[in-house]
Amino acid sequence: MNALRVISPGYLTTVQDLGRFGYAHLGISAAGAADPLSLRLGNLLAGNPENTAALEMTLLGIEVEFEVEAVIALAGAYMEAAVGGQTIPLWRTEKIKPGQVLKCGATLNGVRTYLCVQGGIDVPRIFGSASTHLMTGLGGFEGRPLRSGDLVPLKAPPSPVRFRPLQLDPKVSAYLKPQDALRVTSGPQADSFAREAQEIFYSSSYEISQESDRMGLRLKGPELPGTDASGEILTEGVSLGAVQITHLGAPIILFVDHQTTGGYPKLANVVSSDMHTVGQRRPRDIVSFEKVSLARAYELHREQESLIHEHPVGSA
Repeated sequence: MNALRVISPGYLTTVQDLGRFGYAHLGISAAGAADPLSLRLGNLLAGNPENTAALEMTLLGIEVEFEVEAVIALAGAYMEAAVGGQTIPLWRTEKIKPGQVLKCGATLNGVRTYLCVQGGIDVPRIFGSASTHLMTGLGGFEGRPLRSGDLVPLKAPPSPVRFRPLQLDPKVSAYLKPQDALRVTSGPQADSFAREAQEIFYSSSYEISQESDRMGLRLKGPELPGTDASGEILTEGVSLGAVQITHLGAPIILFVDHQTTGGYPKLANVVSSDMHTVGQRRPRDIVSFEKVSLARAYELHREQESLIHEHPVGSA
């Protein structure tokens, strides 16, 4: 059978691609990879289109047996990984023989690592995407995290399997290092916040709460004044990366499984080029915010896309 047999599922392993878009009016958020940049690069290493479905491992990696020959790439947070007891590196293509077992350990930096397999994970596309939305049980492998004993089907790769020893370009590796601060543009209700509140927000550091998940990153730090319950707005659509301020003055960064509407005012929005680093922030990590213009946000996006499409991988 062209499949992966799950021996141990790790802490939280799901099928993800780049997400489903255009259904927020139905209450369906995009979901998708928490670190989309690592998923895209891992797929390029594995010889796949960037949006190919892969396995997203969270904090503790998976142990799987390959039923067939395969080409893989591990991308994202660093974790120790081995095939047949032999250590394999991240950000490099590897050829797997039928019956071999891949064992991945805990992430040593960051949160999420992607197992990209040439051909991709073969699950139904729901609303145009294979991504798993955990809150609704939509998409992915039966709409849930993987469990021991699961047989995860793979799409048939080209025959014979194409294998080229590739690795990530050093320029891209340097780019992937986390920024000291998350860059943000002004949110739609930024002008409703007092100057004092904005000064506190942009000059403070916040700790990521252990209550954070794929819906949102809750931040602990200085409370922002002037944001009590009377300041709430009528419910409206919300976007990925929006920084909501609760009635208690606490920021929440809306993440990939976020609700599609909300009533808290939004002071800022993380720029798209920094969302991959949000996906690698661990509980107790410290974050701060740097305000940039909309023009600068577009420029950062163009720089990231240029980096991805100008030879991001090369011969190992």
